[in-house]
Amino acid sequence: MSNTATLSSKFQISIPKAIRTAQHWEAGLTFAFIPKGTGVLLVPVPKREALKGLATGASATEYRDRSDRF
Repeated sequence: MSNTATLSSKFQISIPKAIRTAQHWEAGLTFAFIPKGTGVLLVPVPKREALKGLATGASATEYRDRSDRF
């Protein structure tokens, strides 16, 4: 099975069912398009609730800056 899609005259692309199923993507999901070389990364934007607690325990004072890196 081919996982390709064609850009329509309305500039729309349908994501192949095999990809949607494997990634558990549902209708209404928001995506970010990130230019990468001659292509584009298609990344789902997480919902706010999914980010809750992501930085639990992080310290605002003890972080590494770019100047600390070797």
